[in-house]
Amino acid sequence: MFDPTALLRELGIPVTAQRLAVMRAVSARPHSTADAIADEVRAEIGVISRQAVYNALGTLAEKGLLRRIQPAGSAALYESRVGDNHHHLICRCCGKTVDVDCAIGQAPCLTPSDHAGFQIDEAEVIYWGTCPECLAETSGTGKPTTRSPKPEVGPNPHQPNHDHTR
Repeated sequence: MFDPTALLRELGIPVTAQRLAVMRAVSARPHSTADAIADEVRAEIGVISRQAVYNALGTLAEKGLLRRIQPAGSAALYESRVGDNHHHLICRCCGKTVDVDCAIGQAPCLTPSDHAGFQIDEAEVIYWGTCPECLAETSGTGKPTTRSPKPEVGPNPHQPNHDHTR
């Protein structure tokens, strides 16, 4: 059973209502931004500064209790699934983010063609595409039939950007 109080104590992190609320919020809503986590924490415990949430997230990620991922062009996302070197799928239309297990084998689960002398212990992979819900909205055209709010997710860094207004 998940006991955040015991985990904090085990790692020598002072147990506070704020840290516990942040851990519960991230567990309840994985792949959330710090702002979304702050809103969730405020709904649970009342007043808390945005900076206190950022500090708690930083401490918890540094100690390995949370994982911070930052997709290209996106605000950092936080999750409580740690230690297994899983990867992510992100929808370009709505920003939905889901976990996917390692592509093959054990961590780091991908082997580069040239490791340049590095001892590799982790691989971070983000697959970009369109989720089934957004595909259904597009009727197969690739463009939404209704205007959905764009997430804080950027373009594929491997695709040329022809929009010069940014």
